[in-house]
Amino acid sequence: MSNIDLMVNQLRAVAAQATVAPTPISENASTTDFAGMLKSAIDEVNGAQMDAKQLTRQFESGDPEANLQDVVLSLQKASLSFQTMVQVRNKLVTAYQEVMNMQV
Repeated sequence: MSNIDLMVNQLRAVAAQATVAPTPISENASTTDFAGMLKSAIDEVNGAQMDAKQLTRQFESGDPEANLQDVVLSLQKASLSFQTMVQVRNKLVTAYQEVMNMQV
């Protein structure tokens, strides 16, 4: 399973958790570093884009190891991962704006 597939599965798991009722956090519950998860996801998107760019350059230069199917597949994965990241960013911005507009 590729990093993109893992990221998509993680995003789906987080989305599924967001739809269920929140449970109170106990003192012993492990916490996930949100900033670390976000940086990791961004790094994976960047890696997918860099891989697609490298495969595209290899194909354009006539490298016999790079075939068109791999190039198209890597470009689609990079595009999908970027679009997913943009949607996550949009949701985060919307959530931030809602929190900032709350009256205390």
